[in-house]
Amino acid sequence: MDPIDRKIIVKLQENGRTSYKKLGETVNFTIMGVKRRIQKMLSQNLIRISAEINVEALNLYAALVLLELENREMMDKILERFKECPRIVNIFIMLAGYNLAILMIAEDRDTLESESLEKCSLRSCEGVRRSEFYPIGSIQYSPFLNIREKLVTKDRTITPCNIDCGSCKRYQDQKCVGCPSTTYYRGPL
Repeated sequence: MDPIDRKIIVKLQENGRTSYKKLGETVNFTIMGVKRRIQKMLSQNLIRISAEINVEALNLYAALVLLELENREMMDKILERFKECPRIVNIFIMLAGYNLAILMIAEDRDTLESESLEKCSLRSCEGVRRSEFYPIGSIQYSPFLNIREKLVTKDRTITPCNIDCGSCKRYQDQKCVGCPSTTYYRGPL
């Protein structure tokens, strides 16, 4: 990337729908010149243009989960089990005492508590030595997160992590909205 690419990226980060014409004016390029630059960065997998969701506008709750695992095999199992979880925003492999840091969202405080305690919780997985669960008070700089909306299918009877929401006590007691990928889901996503 050169300084021109960086200026284009800054403008796209401000507004991903900025026209080629406006981008061209910013860097003194033609529409086609800017378009070629963007296409090159896209084809080289240097940038991705996507929609992010304002978690504050949707009144979603975020949490950070830290997990220390017994070994790499347990980490791989957790990564596989939760790869299609619609509530997980990102999973980071850590090079510290905790092996994984997970950023996740929930529709309300009760559902957030379920994500901390129940069978569908990352903390309940086999091989977890210790864990920390930190509900996030506020998100600074930008409330927009890359929520994996494509996983909100509302068409499964069993969650991607193989838990049955219908048999969950907290779900039955209306203390969890269920998994967004299941027919049980009763939340706003």
